[in-house]
Amino acid sequence: MNFTVYSKTDCPYCTKVKQVLTLAELPYVEYQQDRDFTRDEFVSEFGESATYPRVLKNEEVLGGCSETVKFLRENKLV
Repeated sequence: MNFTVYSKTDCPYCTKVKQVLTLAELPYVEYQQDRDFTRDEFVSEFGESATYPRVLKNEEVLGGCSETVKFLRENKLV
């Protein structure tokens, strides 16, 4: 499984989801707003109502922090 995290600076939910993935020893790639992409690119990719973080598993959007943790629990990865 490959995870991708789209995050932004000073986002507590971004920090939490990265901690969970790290503790579960699940590798992920992080892209950060204003370093790797712009807000406009984020909206173009995920929609106007998308929030941070945005987590993908193998290119499939899982959602934000809550949805990602739920997925990990349901699949016994944490």
